[in-house]
Amino acid sequence: MPILVSARIARTILQLAAARGADAGAIALAAGFDPAIADDPDATIDVALENALWDGAAAAAGDPYFGLHGAALVRPGAFDVLDYAVRTAPTVRAALDRLVRYNRLVHSAAEFTVQEAGARVRIEHAFAVPGRQPGRQASEFTLATLVAITGQIAGVDIRPLAVELPHAPPADDLTAYEAVFGVPPRMRRPVGAVELARSDLDRPCPAADPHLSEVILRQANALLAARPGPSTTYGDRVRRYLVDHLGGNAVSLASAAESLKLSERSLQRRLAAEDTSFDALVDELRRELALRYLADRSMAIGEVAYLLGYSEPSAFHRAFKRWTGSTPAEIRAG
Repeated sequence: MPILVSARIARTILQLAAARGADAGAIALAAGFDPAIADDPDATIDVALENALWDGAAAAAGDPYFGLHGAALVRPGAFDVLDYAVRTAPTVRAALDRLVRYNRLVHSAAEFTVQEAGARVRIEHAFAVPGRQPGRQASEFTLATLVAITGQIAGVDIRPLAVELPHAPPADDLTAYEAVFGVPPRMRRPVGAVELARSDLDRPCPAADPHLSEVILRQANALLAARPGPSTTYGDRVRRYLVDHLGGNAVSLASAAESLKLSERSLQRRLAAEDTSFDALVDELRRELALRYLADRSMAIGEVAYLLGYSEPSAFHRAFKRWTGSTPAEIRAG
């Protein structure tokens, strides 16, 4: 099973490398990554390419702890909707709950689990694929970033009570880890993990904006619900494209085929072999999202039409009547 990560993560790696004075273009070229695809929110890369970028960036920066140190440079927005969902949470505990729920928006296999026991809370990070685990740079970056962002949103310096990492360190000296985490980690453990004081999870996030949070969660929930799990079918690949491009845009077979680097005819053939079509996928997704959006009474019906890619509310009303036999207003009233 391929493990796919958002191409935006590759962009973050290259940005961190450039901030350290390394040649990001040369790193991308050596790894075989086209930086242009990172502008597409639907683009993904294989985890092997991600690891090649991490290793190339570490070598170019001359820092064997590149991922560990990179966490200090991460700024809001690096991980798109996932990042803002976490950063707009009202408490640290809520932020971790959102991380657990929405991480699949950027990674097909990585999972976070939170276990509370007494005064301590353990947050684990691992791949949900037997026999696979994150690369060392990626693992260290992830856990260090988790600690850094919890401190940023809480407005205080949060230090773990314990840290575990699944790899061997590049040297016997653990000083670099202790400088970042505040404690020396236990190495070569089954999974990566940090343990925080339970009282830290109850900290409020002073800059949390409840109204912005509501908007972000609405988008995150729609993306998550519509995004399929790991799959190699072209129907699912088109669906992922539609999820990220439907709202307010004129999606087309041509644009979807271009995103998937196929001709229109090739994409049509592949979808037909899966007993579906581009138009059927668009219609199915619009129906699914329409019912979900209408359940949220804070959204105007005209706003729902726009989010589904309709230029006129009347076109949305006709489509909805065809799907359900009722109008959007009737469904909402009933």
